[in-house]
Amino acid sequence: MRYAETDQLGVAYHANYLVWLEVARTDLIRAHGLSYADIERTGYALAVAEASVRYLAPARYDDEVRITATVSELRSRSVRFTYDLQRVRDGETLATAYTALVCIDPATGRPVVLPPSIKALFDAPTPD
Repeated sequence: MRYAETDQLGVAYHANYLVWLEVARTDLIRAHGLSYADIERTGYALAVAEASVRYLAPARYDDEVRITATVSELRSRSVRFTYDLQRVRDGETLATAYTALVCIDPATGRPVVLPPSIKALFDAPTPD
């Protein structure tokens, strides 16, 4: 973790966890075969509708943090991702989290059904 991501106590600033979740989520989407930009080029977008982080232990300056993201729920218009954040050095779980994203039509901002190609993407097992 970089110094700029910490507060005055050298602990990870809480809002940075949401940024880290986004990085893990976009990496997971890419691992499934598409980038988020590819999804947007199909005329759809995934908007965060809900986010929750449960902080269990502090991440501190210079800690290396591993974030595991998984697709935990797939519905007709939404996908839910869960995350496990661990300190690499000792494997301690620092936080658990989830985000729920809704498929929208970017032109109207209204929820729409996930297109079959994107739903199949998330329905497939994560490649190793």
